[in-house]
Amino acid sequence: MKFVNRFCLLVLLKSGVFIVGGQNNLKYWQQHVDYKMDVVMDVKSNSYSGTQNLIYTNNSPDDLSVVFYHLYYNAFQPGSEMDVRSNTISDPDTRVDKRISKLKKEDYGFINVLSLAQENNPVNFKVVGTILEVELAVPLKSGDSTELKMVFEGQVPPVIRRAGKNSGEEVALSMAQWYPKMAEYDFEGWHADPYIGREFHGVWGDFDVKLSIDKNYTVGGTGYLQNAEDVGHGYGKKTTNDESELITWHFIAPNVHDFTWAADPNFTHDTIRVPGGPILHFLYKSSLNEVYKKNWRRLQPMAVKIIQYYSRSIGNYPYEQYSIIQGGDGGMEYGMCTLITGERDFESLLGVTAHEIGHTWFQFLLASNESKHPWLDEGFAEYTCTFIENQLLKKSNKDPLRDSYNRYFSMVLDGKEQPMSTHADRFEYNSSYSTSTYRKGALLLAQLKYIIGEKNFKNTLKRYFKDWAFKHPTPNDFIRSAEKTSGLELDWFLTDWTQTLNTIDYAVEGVNEFGRGVRITLKRIGIMPMPVEVEVLLKDGRKLNYYIPLQMMRGEKPIVNEVLLLEDWAWAYPSYSFTIEIPDSEIESVTLDVKNETADINISNNKKIIL
Repeated sequence: MKFVNRFCLLVLLKSGVFIVGGQNNLKYWQQHVDYKMDVVMDVKSNSYSGTQNLIYTNNSPDDLSVVFYHLYYNAFQPGSEMDVRSNTISDPDTRVDKRISKLKKEDYGFINVLSLAQENNPVNFKVVGTILEVELAVPLKSGDSTELKMVFEGQVPPVIRRAGKNSGEEVALSMAQWYPKMAEYDFEGWHADPYIGREFHGVWGDFDVKLSIDKNYTVGGTGYLQNAEDVGHGYGKKTTNDESELITWHFIAPNVHDFTWAADPNFTHDTIRVPGGPILHFLYKSSLNEVYKKNWRRLQPMAVKIIQYYSRSIGNYPYEQYSIIQGGDGGMEYGMCTLITGERDFESLLGVTAHEIGHTWFQFLLASNESKHPWLDEGFAEYTCTFIENQLLKKSNKDPLRDSYNRYFSMVLDGKEQPMSTHADRFEYNSSYSTSTYRKGALLLAQLKYIIGEKNFKNTLKRYFKDWAFKHPTPNDFIRSAEKTSGLELDWFLTDWTQTLNTIDYAVEGVNEFGRGVRITLKRIGIMPMPVEVEVLLKDGRKLNYYIPLQMMRGEKPIVNEVLLLEDWAWAYPSYSFTIEIPDSEIESVTLDVKNETADINISNNKKIIL
């Protein structure tokens, strides 16, 4: 496995401009941030204070007079948008429910900005919920950089959603979204979304973080530890004899868009190296019962295989470490690490680890806007981890995605579906968000593989990663990778599957005598177009396979296994007929999509048996 070394990572983002075209068809650009933070954590009060020096480089073609920061912990106060939304949606997330509204003041989460200056000139700013609105003292011109110096303090809420203190499994600190974080500005403008409960979007940059915390706490998370000899705790041999109550942990994290850490005084810290690759760190509670601890030890060689799987299938993991840490409220991906709950049976522990590691590729390295396009991350991780679990657990399931198909069908029948292009915070039901993002998102890849063929599909994932790692791809960038790989036109697929509620439903309408053979008539009932595969089963056991390309694809996937290629089907025509010179007396049945690869919502009309 090859690594992008730290120097190359820094140089890559310092330039801020890439030759690859995409998104708005102009020369690609992205903003850049350099964070330098010095933070002191008080584990008794679960509060912290710190300074942040941020160098913000404006690689956009626009001059900026304002900037925005996220203050995520402000969501954990009664009356916040997260609180109100949880109390008004019909199916609230059970982890949130009414818990924020019942918080005592000493448990409120907050991030307070005490002072902020641009190039040592004080700036005007105000806090609006989870967003800090900043009026720059001097507009930041295109191509220039500016330094923003901040003094801030924070209070850690209980673990309600992803981050906080004293999790349900008694992990002391799960510190995600804990610092004032610059909002993203891209070709669409600012993305200063309030934190209501969904996903994130961040600016690529470099982090230099010094964290001072009780010396008994073990810390793990994003970045490379710079002073193992000062801290020990399994990272190296401690050589200093500092008698102070605090230890300062110094982390450097090049080319990431977030910084997360967790800490506990009773973490067990294990390590294992991926052959030719990164060191994996495992931090989990020493107080876990022996069954759970055994699962965590058993997980470690499996995690090596998961990293190897993604590196082979998508692209090499480019960092030198990855940490799997007990914490949070379920499972959540971060830079070079994940926080997952640890009191699980082994299959569940492996499954959540495979899913969260998958996010390293589909979200942390391919840093799409999760708020606008959550399926571009969650769906892709769900698809790949399903196959990894099937392989590593030796389930031998020939149709591992069937549960995703069934959940999608149920959502359609319930009438609760919204388009996948819906903003993550705007879904009317949490269940609809989950099914659309995870399950229908996974099926997007399954449908694409059916459309372009397995070899083209595998090469598409690799090309997408190669072209868009360390950038911010959009759905169109992904589908363009598929078009360039397959040579097919696929915008219709992206539009129908993600931006509409159109469904797939094709039927065998008739098999009628026609001269010395039969005429087979198919019908498109659903609005969504698809190429069609037909199997004619003869009474002597022989199978005749036909492939009907969709005309608007302007081509077809590679044909294999003696499949006969028929004329294109133009979508606007509701029916399609072709003839075969075989008497109906010799035909047993005619079946569409015999492998059930398409998300056809009514398979009862896919087969006609000839009596």
